[in-house]
Amino acid sequence: MKFGHGLATATLLLLTVSAPAIAQEKAVPGSQTEMQLSFAPLVKKTANATVNVYAERMVEQRSVFNDPFFEEFFGQRMPNRTQKQSSLGSGVIVGKDGIIVTNNHVIQGADDIKVALADGREYPCKVLLKDDRVDLAVLKIEAKESFDMLPLGDSDAVEVGDLVLAIGNPFGVGQTVTSGIVSALARNQVKAGDFGFFIQTDASINPGNSGGGLINMKGELIGINTAIFSRGGGSNGVGFAIPANLVKVFIASAVGGSTNFDRPFVGATFDAVTSDVAEALGLTKARGALVSKVLPGSPAEKAGLKPGDVVTAVNGIEVEHPDALGYRLATVGIGGTAKLSVSDGGRQEELTIALDRPPETTPRDERLLEGRNPFSGAVVANLSPRVADELRMPAGTEGVVVTDVNRGSPAARIGLKPRDIIVELNGTGVASTEVLEELVGDDPSVWRVEIERDGQRIRQFFR
Repeated sequence: MKFGHGLATATLLLLTVSAPAIAQEKAVPGSQTEMQLSFAPLVKKTANATVNVYAERMVEQRSVFNDPFFEEFFGQRMPNRTQKQSSLGSGVIVGKDGIIVTNNHVIQGADDIKVALADGREYPCKVLLKDDRVDLAVLKIEAKESFDMLPLGDSDAVEVGDLVLAIGNPFGVGQTVTSGIVSALARNQVKAGDFGFFIQTDASINPGNSGGGLINMKGELIGINTAIFSRGGGSNGVGFAIPANLVKVFIASAVGGSTNFDRPFVGATFDAVTSDVAEALGLTKARGALVSKVLPGSPAEKAGLKPGDVVTAVNGIEVEHPDALGYRLATVGIGGTAKLSVSDGGRQEELTIALDRPPETTPRDERLLEGRNPFSGAVVANLSPRVADELRMPAGTEGVVVTDVNRGSPAARIGLKPRDIIVELNGTGVASTEVLEELVGDDPSVWRVEIERDGQRIRQFFR
């Protein structure tokens, strides 16, 4: 799989997310004349709202002379060199005052971001919001002008077989338009991260197309092109786009001034429904999200969810898998409520769940461990649903977790990693960051530590 490199509220067109609209009558070409119809009018209508995104970052290159031998020979430490790196992607203007949506990986780590319009004009941009888990970023052109924009369509109304256009800047050759159809919906396990709900298309998408728009025949943005499956780096006819209904919620969060994009906290874990599970539970098909664990006092428990329940739909829209459930709840947004269709041993019921941000039930009390000990250089925090969500750890995980490790520090040398949970140190249970900081202040001859990593317990000894 390859990835490309790429508000004013009054001027942004946001549509509410609801159940799929009544299907409109569609028809295939019925004559040779109809086969000769052109996409040109649609391209003229939409191309000016597609931009090229240029992201530049300064990268420090370690000098080969920064070695103890050379330092002793020359009598001084040689400075590292910095080099400018550039990446290229695409973006879509969704607000007349210059609000742009693109992929996070297009602008990740950038020190300077510029966009170029189809007519050649270039503008500097600032980042309003970015999130690597959903791979979206919202930019704002720093100019007081009115720009052509694309309205956001309802991605829930998209059907397999619909004609679409993909507009972007593949390989940096310039703005390019490709056509195709929607070849699948609700695709998951496409890329790393916790977002798994994509529109699949056979419209050619290549490196540089990332952040560009997937457009329907009405000239509406129905998705942001983000990934391809490829063995050689080019398009093999399998591309993926983030649905517009999630993009709408993300833009609204950016426009509202949020510095983070929060997904609703459910307080439950879910598994896929396999054919064996479906047969055992009396389901007619292997679809839905199987509840495996419910946290006490969580929104899931308050709504009435229990282990063994299967969530089959959200607000009347079918849920194909656990990733689809997460997507549906995210598009409802923080502060909303969702109606869950639940199968309980063959009995169907409707439950209502309130959606809110993950709570910080235990103060994180983040601390940098210092001193002459093997854990010096590790940053640790108390786990809570909020911290677990930020670190992409399962709901209900408890304890003291490593959130960061300074490069070259003793903690890095002994192999500590972010998401490691320090369970026990020298025979004493680690209940909080305060307790851990006191324990590392001791100076024993041998350090004995027990760590939980990815659900497994690891015991280590250090002198």
